[in-house]
Amino acid sequence: MQKFFYFASVLFFASSCKVQKSVQTIQQASSIEQQAKSIILDKPELLPAHVGISLFNPASGKYLYNYQSEKYFIPASNTKIFTCYAAMKNLGDSIVAFEYLPDDENIALRFTGDPSFLHPDFEDQLAFDFLKANAPKITVVAPRYNATAFGNGWAWNDYDADYSPERSPMPIYGNLVYFGKKGNRITVTPKAFKDSLVIFSSTEDGRYAIDRDKDQNSFTVVKSNRVFNGAVIPFVVKKEMDQLMIPLLEDTLNRVLNYANAVAIDQPNWKKFYSQPTDSLLKIMMHRSDNFFAEQTLLMVGNEKIGMMDDSKIIDTLLKSDMLGMPHKPRWVDGSGLSRYNMMTPQDFIWVLNKMKQEQPWERIKTIFPTGNTGTLGGLYKGYENKIFAKTGTLTGHVALSGFIITNQGKELIFSIMVNAHQSAAGTIRKYVEQFLTTVINEN
Repeated sequence: MQKFFYFASVLFFASSCKVQKSVQTIQQASSIEQQAKSIILDKPELLPAHVGISLFNPASGKYLYNYQSEKYFIPASNTKIFTCYAAMKNLGDSIVAFEYLPDDENIALRFTGDPSFLHPDFEDQLAFDFLKANAPKITVVAPRYNATAFGNGWAWNDYDADYSPERSPMPIYGNLVYFGKKGNRITVTPKAFKDSLVIFSSTEDGRYAIDRDKDQNSFTVVKSNRVFNGAVIPFVVKKEMDQLMIPLLEDTLNRVLNYANAVAIDQPNWKKFYSQPTDSLLKIMMHRSDNFFAEQTLLMVGNEKIGMMDDSKIIDTLLKSDMLGMPHKPRWVDGSGLSRYNMMTPQDFIWVLNKMKQEQPWERIKTIFPTGNTGTLGGLYKGYENKIFAKTGTLTGHVALSGFIITNQGKELIFSIMVNAHQSAAGTIRKYVEQFLTTVINEN
């Protein structure tokens, strides 16, 4: 009789605990719903907009809150989360600068899309050192590349914006021209573009700007109301590598290189030459929201996974392999999120971020993603350093933020908030999102 009473007591206690936890979960969801409504959804600036919110607890495998999270949104630079996950899974710990066939008399070499090559963000240039030491023996071979200079759905008039350099199989200097000022003289890097600069306006008063022709590498100094303090402008990448990219490299090396369309070897055993730690590139990509690094990263994933730098094919492959099983099939068209053709749901981002957390060390994720008041979160989430790790996304009329938060009670949650078609200042939307997320952190 005593044993029966004890067993019944245990069952009653366990049942009571389950009921209590269930009640707490319902109360928590209700509280989050009220907070979302008062802090975000009922704001006048957001009433005409499209809003999606999803909050997920990976420990329980349950959503704490969903609002239109199954609907599609233009994610802007949140797209880089997809690219980052693909890179973390497929690129290994170091970036492949190029593949080569070593020989005593000749080295066949093909580039693989590494955006760090001679990029000012990277002081160590092992790939360039190798090329410099072996230049007389090198024959550059046409890369395995099938992509356009601009992504599908990019804004055509961004051609001269520093945030949208053209994609290429052999990036050099970030595919950018850097114009500086030294006294009354304009400095140009790479110096090969010096002769492409035409000065039509006086530079004596320092008030001028530099424009680029849409279709060619013709740069012009024009009058401006602002003092010139430097400019960074993408250059036009020629389709054939020997038309521009190799001459640029030759100019930097001060050596002549050979070029070939293919190697006369059946199934050659290409070796890989590594340049930078993968995470050093991904950290900049996510902290600065670097579009060029994101696009080239996706192409490098293609080179590794399917043997071709082809953005559409690698996206299709990833959606059928590493990223199979998302709640809603996304429309994913580029690596950076510059395209307005991208369409993804908040729940898709929850799924990818949860996969990332399951498969990658947490310390790695924390290093790559910006935290409070760093990177594109600069000025936001002050005092919440190491409480939030997230990626921003911004296009005109669109704001997104997805990532991880750690509450004051130690709960690790995943969130995705997407706002489309708003007509207020992006900073205003970001502040509302900040208020909502910090409330969730403080009260859970």
